[in-house]
Amino acid sequence: MRSQQILCPTDFSETASHAISYAIEMANFYEVGICLLHVVDKPFGDKYTRVLAVTPEELIERMEREAAEKMQQFINSFDVYFPFESRICHGHPVEQILATEKNINAGMIVMASHGRTGLAHFLNANTAEEIVNKAHCPVLVVK
Repeated sequence: MRSQQILCPTDFSETASHAISYAIEMANFYEVGICLLHVVDKPFGDKYTRVLAVTPEELIERMEREAAEKMQQFINSFDVYFPFESRICHGHPVEQILATEKNINAGMIVMASHGRTGLAHFLNANTAEEIVNKAHCPVLVVK
């Protein structure tokens, strides 16, 4: 881990921003880079109407473009002076995070948890929990 890049998946939420601050601290300490990853999930419809008003390809393209803009704003908000890579992909978040972990040979994954409990935890898949159970490197989950 001490010489490998840190993978930091993000959904641009406040919790994800908190997780990236931990990743930055660790990257500074170990003098390694960070790979910031955003996964655009399968489109189910427009974010306002939930009705598919354009072709799936156009919607994916728009979602990726919006994610790229958010990613750049996110990166610009940090004062970092070490290797910083960003990636945007689409698909199932757990699958894409694990594939990226393998592709970059990540030394650690630092990610946010949305902290669901009770029935909400039971009914909704917890991405962080799946990553912890399936990753091949250490995982730090930040609340």
